[in-house]
Amino acid sequence: METAHPIGSPYGLHRVLDPVGVLPQQARRLDPDPSPYADEVVVDVERLNLDAASYRQLREQHGTGDAVRAAVLAIVAERGKMQNPVTGSGGMLLGTVRAAGPDSPLGLAPGDRIATLVSLTLTPLRITDGLADWDGRAEQVPCRGTAVLFGRSIAAVLPDDLPDALALSVLDVCGAPALTDRVVREAGGAPAVCVLGGGGKSGSLSLAAARRAGAGRVVALVPTETEATAVRAAGLADEVVIADARDPVAVATAVGAPVDVTVVCVDVPGCEHGAIMATADGGTVVFFSMATSFAAAALGAEGLAADVRMLVGNGYVPGHAAFALELLRAEPGVRDLFTARETDRS
Repeated sequence: METAHPIGSPYGLHRVLDPVGVLPQQARRLDPDPSPYADEVVVDVERLNLDAASYRQLREQHGTGDAVRAAVLAIVAERGKMQNPVTGSGGMLLGTVRAAGPDSPLGLAPGDRIATLVSLTLTPLRITDGLADWDGRAEQVPCRGTAVLFGRSIAAVLPDDLPDALALSVLDVCGAPALTDRVVREAGGAPAVCVLGGGGKSGSLSLAAARRAGAGRVVALVPTETEATAVRAAGLADEVVIADARDPVAVATAVGAPVDVTVVCVDVPGCEHGAIMATADGGTVVFFSMATSFAAAALGAEGLAADVRMLVGNGYVPGHAAFALELLRAEPGVRDLFTARETDRS
C-alpha cells in the first residue's frame, strides 16, 4: 500500500520553522527533512553553486580551506538552507531527483539530473558529507546531501551536450541575459548598452544578449587589463573600457557618451552611482547583483537628479534557462570566457 503524502503549501510555508507565517526566503530557519510532501520534489545534491557576492564575502571574511568550509556548514546547519547572513544571498544547486510527490507540477521524475533555478535562500537543504571534497577555492561546492523543491519552484533538466560544471555556471546566472534581451528590445531602435562587469559570467552573457537584441553600441566595463584583453578576444563588445565600478566619476568618464541601458553584473557593493551616471536621462539601469544596495540606488538617483528607470533583476524570466544555454552554444566568445574561468579555478 502506497504511503500517503502530507499536503503542504506550494510556496513552502509548511517548511518554515522560524518565524512562522513568512515565506521561506524570509525565514530564519527551514525544515530540511527529505520526506516529500504531495507537491514536493526531493533532490540528492551533488554540487552547490554559491552566488558570486556571497562567495566573495565568505572568502574575504574566512579565507579558503577549513575556515570557509566551516562557515558554510554552520550556516546550513543553523538555518536549514544556504543563506549568507551578510549578503542575504545563496546560489543554486545541481543534483539528481530522489523522489517526486504525486501532485508535483514540476514534471520531474526520479533519476532526472537537474539544476535548481530558485535560490538556495529558500531551498530546504541538508549537508551530509561535511563538504569534505571542497577546498573553499571556488564558488562551485562538491556536496552530498538533500534538498527540497516546492510546487512553485523552478528547475531545469541538465543538457546532455555540456559538462555539468559549465551548465551549472550558465544556469546560475541565466536570468541576466534574458532580462537584458527584454529591456534592450523594449528600448527600441539601436540603443547603446553598457555592462558593468562584462568579463564575468552574467556580464558576458548579457553582452551577447544585448547585441542579439539589436543594441547599436555595446560597451563592456571591466576592472583590469587582463579582463579587458579576454573580453576583446571574445568579440562581445564594440568597446571595452577599464574602470573601478565603485568609482562613479571613473565609470562615467570611461563610458563616455551616456548609454540607454546599463546592466550591473558586478559582485561587489558600491556600484550603484556609477551605473546611474553612465545612463542617459530616460534610460534604464538593471541591477543584476546581490551586492546592490537598492537604497543607495534610489537615493543616489535622486541626489544626481537622474531621470532613469531602475529595475531589479529577480533571476526569473520565462524561458531564461534555454535562452542562456543557447547563447553559450551559439557564441564561441561566451563559451571561451566561461571555460577560462573554470580552468583558472581548477
